[in-house]
Amino acid sequence: MRKQITAGNWKMHLTKDEAIDLVFQIKNAVKDSGKRPPEGVEMILIPPFPWLPMVSQAVHNVPGMHAGAQNCAHEEQGALTGEVSADMIASAGAQYVIIGHSERRQHFQESHDRLKEKTALALKYNLTPIFCCGENLKERNAGEENRVVEKQLTDSLFSLSKEEFSRVIIAYEPVWAIGTGKTATPEQAGQMHAFIRETIENHYGNNIARQVSLLYGGSCKPGNAKALFSQQHVDGGLIGGASLNAKDFTEIYFSLWEK
Repeated sequence: MRKQITAGNWKMHLTKDEAIDLVFQIKNAVKDSGKRPPEGVEMILIPPFPWLPMVSQAVHNVPGMHAGAQNCAHEEQGALTGEVSADMIASAGAQYVIIGHSERRQHFQESHDRLKEKTALALKYNLTPIFCCGENLKERNAGEENRVVEKQLTDSLFSLSKEEFSRVIIAYEPVWAIGTGKTATPEQAGQMHAFIRETIENHYGNNIARQVSLLYGGSCKPGNAKALFSQQHVDGGLIGGASLNAKDFTEIYFSLWEK
């Protein structure tokens, strides 16, 4: 059974006190529901690096809740001032790490080869990569979205073994629908997720394709979460802005319980 996941990417937001407050608001909202998460449904909180040990400790042994990092270095250690290694992230208590977020690709020019290196290191240190892929507005308007996403997957991930790839989560980010005022419809999200699963099947076979979780990462909010999650191949969301609001984030999370 594929995991159904709500992952909250806090990006470069929140002071220490704000982060503490948010994580406990989220924990209390889940506790106050009086229900345990259904089997296979998980929440991942992904704070800025300074708060990762604190968040990891706060969700330790809480059913269905985990911590993740927003990025990792492409080398294990060395003279890389400001970088954080996969080994450090794992030792801070995280179990997940985002690889290849559209903002990293855009602002830090992360190449397919660089993301391939990061993914390999994440797996080496038993972190689950949340690998992001997606097309921009120019590519979408040109009808090149499938080609772009397939190349991102092929060049960074498809050299992995079946066992390695089965440990990866894919997050589809329609970059053209993030902060642009445009919105991807549930049908558009569903079509791309179906294409991604088909692409995985063509390379790794049906068994692997069926077990890999595919998340939607394009402006998912309480108002559209149910419609997005109702799509057959959408297994949850990588949530940005809404993850900074405990009420909104837990509402999205509870929507996934009904899938």
